[in-house]
Amino acid sequence: MRSSNPVFSREGSFTRESGYAGFGTTQAGSPSGGNPYGQSNPYGNNPYDNNPYAQQAPGQQQLTDEQLVEMYRAPSAGPLATGRMTLDDVVARTAMTLLTLVAAGALAWFALPAENYGVAVGAGLVAFVIGMVISFKRSVSPPLILLYAGLEGFALGAVTHVFDTIWEGIAIQAVLGTAAVFAAMLIGYKSGRIRVTPRYTRIGISIAMGFVLLLMVNMVASMFGADMGLRAGPLGIVVGLVGIGLGAFFLSLDFAAVEEAIAQGAPQKEAWRAAFGLTLSLVWIYIEMLRLIAILRGDD
Repeated sequence: MRSSNPVFSREGSFTRESGYAGFGTTQAGSPSGGNPYGQSNPYGNNPYDNNPYAQQAPGQQQLTDEQLVEMYRAPSAGPLATGRMTLDDVVARTAMTLLTLVAAGALAWFALPAENYGVAVGAGLVAFVIGMVISFKRSVSPPLILLYAGLEGFALGAVTHVFDTIWEGIAIQAVLGTAAVFAAMLIGYKSGRIRVTPRYTRIGISIAMGFVLLLMVNMVASMFGADMGLRAGPLGIVVGLVGIGLGAFFLSLDFAAVEEAIAQGAPQKEAWRAAFGLTLSLVWIYIEMLRLIAILRGDD
């Protein structure tokens, strides 16, 4: 599956068209196409005599046989040495992003009264705008991602505090539910039970677009006093379950994108983009989980 991320769709990154190490290259005017064994007597002359790269630089000390053997036996450079993204990079950046989000949420929880969360709403709107900028920005900006996490966490902390004053303990329930969905998706993906195929992606994206459109219609209708009942009663439960299912679907896309980026040797900085995507999916699941639990608990 090809990704829309330009980093994941590079062409010719691993080809030998550049003639690396002498493969696939021919020398003009050479009857044997640059093959030293095509000469009449390859052993009569040193084929590297005319190679400027084989000549020793003036004043350079010649390597001994032991040094050459040591260089040959040395391990090849890994992703860390070459500046490529690894799974550890993604885990570390995701942890930093989530810790920023949680810290900002805790600040809002203890600093803002439950009945006055207008500042949190403003922070949420700013976080939405920053999230859109990050999504469409070609270059990765770690400070911008951490700023998004801080503002989003501040908004979520204030909203969660309001919910917890009405339904005591709902915050812990939503966190545990979100963690359970993440663990289930990770196990399903790593075990091969969940496979991200083009057909799977098309169906999921189509459902997500319809879901978002339905929520936008419901929001506009609520502005005019109409209630479509999407967040209450049996219909609200169905909508909540669909929302959580879509969040799980987004997680599977994130896992596939991370795996593909590592396989293609994406730059280490792209780990921040992966962390941002995972954070978005977890925030989506948490919000839907919070709403679903509130509906299920009702007036208790």
